[in-house]
Amino acid sequence: MTEDKKPSGPDLSRGVTLAAFKDGKLLGHVGEEDVLLVQAGSEIFAIEPACSHYHGPLAEGLVVGDTIRCPWHHACFSLRSGEATRPPALNALAVWEVSRDQDKIVVQRKREMPKPSVPHRTAPTPEKFVIIGGGAAGFAAAETLRREGFAGAITMLSNDSAMPVDRPNLSKDYLAGNAPEDWLLLRGEDYYRDAGIDLRLNTNVAAIEAKTRSVTLGNGDRLPFDRLLLATGAEPVRLQIPGADQPHVYTLRSVADSRAIIKAAGSAKRALVIGASFIGLEVAASLRARKIEVHVVAPDERPMQKVLGPEMGDFVRALHEENGVNFHLEDTVEKLDGTRATLKSGGVIEAELVVVGIGVKPRLALAEQAGLAADRGVSVSEYLETSIAGIFAAGDIARWPDPHSRQTIRVEHWVVAERQGQTAARNMLGKRERFEAVPFFWSQHYDVPINYVGHAESFDDIAIDGSISGKDCLLKYRKGGRVLAVASIYRDLDNLKAELEMERRRG
Repeated sequence: MTEDKKPSGPDLSRGVTLAAFKDGKLLGHVGEEDVLLVQAGSEIFAIEPACSHYHGPLAEGLVVGDTIRCPWHHACFSLRSGEATRPPALNALAVWEVSRDQDKIVVQRKREMPKPSVPHRTAPTPEKFVIIGGGAAGFAAAETLRREGFAGAITMLSNDSAMPVDRPNLSKDYLAGNAPEDWLLLRGEDYYRDAGIDLRLNTNVAAIEAKTRSVTLGNGDRLPFDRLLLATGAEPVRLQIPGADQPHVYTLRSVADSRAIIKAAGSAKRALVIGASFIGLEVAASLRARKIEVHVVAPDERPMQKVLGPEMGDFVRALHEENGVNFHLEDTVEKLDGTRATLKSGGVIEAELVVVGIGVKPRLALAEQAGLAADRGVSVSEYLETSIAGIFAAGDIARWPDPHSRQTIRVEHWVVAERQGQTAARNMLGKRERFEAVPFFWSQHYDVPINYVGHAESFDDIAIDGSISGKDCLLKYRKGGRVLAVASIYRDLDNLKAELEMERRRG
């Protein structure tokens, strides 16, 4: 606890009764530490009250069985052990022992945090696992393999110069100057050393040899594998106009990209963002936080209309305009001549900094070279296995049979990639676990978070509950009378309940 922050609620070591609970929860303290009491069925649990991801308030979360889900970004924790059972959280939470004497509930000592299990061999094979990709899916897979007790070799190949990072932060708080760079790493360098994960940065893979069960690196070295995870992610779509290759024109995908934009923002007075995508508008918001004049050019009638619909699109535009962003919609940039951008409409924008956010495309070259079945992404089964046994795919490149939308889909969401990495890892170990998680993502614009659960590539209508302009709403995207997705602003618990309903409705 900080010196100026007092412990919350009643002293749980002195005891409380169930009458003090609200909606099955009670926030109190033991000594100087805040503790959340949670009633789950006939049991009472005591757990650390802040999510280990971005410190979301679990007191406002959803209890499902003996777990609790964070209202902000849908991480999930075991109430019994504190273990993070679903991304985006990775670290466990502290739990306390609880005793009951008739009506009185007393929280006693904190349990010792479980020490990472030391992997031990249970079988001679498989021994060598290779993961291609250093993003969300690749990292989650490596971490899960060790958590599940795999003791063999794990080699993680990344063509990035940075260790796996919290990529959503690159366009949000880090770019806005509200988060230091040392917050970005998912794990420090010592984690990979201690876990025995051979993380190789700045490493290109030239080919996957399915018959010989090996990968060929860019330097010609060959690396054998028993199981392989392909998690090469996506890359930004490049702008194909004259002048797009100038040094002041950036895309945003990596830590290096974000660093370069921050450096350029230090001397820029005006920025041009090309594309009104989620990432484009998050960049716009972050640059406004740095007091830079921002212009957004996009061919769309409204920002994000295809995903969120016209009403939410109008709200997003108005929100950005309230914060000083200038929109040039139903227009495109035809050429960049130095700092001068010429629009199709004939307009001209002078900008010292240009950021292109016109979408991403999956990195499929290795999959195609290896002969994996593909359909606008790498085709995988419900177990995330590709058309070649022993080779799995996860994250932005994977197209999988989604039981909720009843379609084969591919999405580019951070949380989905992490969850797929975990499932793929367990299936590499022979667990045969279906990937059935409901897709989820969040987007932050100034002080307004938009949470989206489900997947609707198209919809017939949108049922709106509450007020979008009042920043208190829940939108249901329906097709054929069926709710395929739900978006919300400050309706976090309702969003969690929608996710649970979709999980229970699957198939």
